[in-house]
Amino acid sequence: MTDWKECIDCGDDVPVQRYQAFCVLCEHDRERCASEARSSWCVVQEYGKGNYQLVTQQSAMTTLKQTNQKELRT
Repeated sequence: MTDWKECIDCGDDVPVQRYQAFCVLCEHDRERCASEARSSWCVVQEYGKGNYQLVTQQSAMTTLKQTNQKELRT
């Protein structure tokens, strides 16, 4: 039994323990995939000292309108 498996994306080496834990991408490809996912996130702060909110495509209009302090909420 070898100590390494192959990355499904680039063919680089992945440790067997990580591969068996369903992590079938090498370190470089995992970081690239995570960066692509994070690039689509948008986080806004509710008012000046409020909570942070994750803005999704579906909730963008409502959430961003509610975070405007000058706008009346409806």
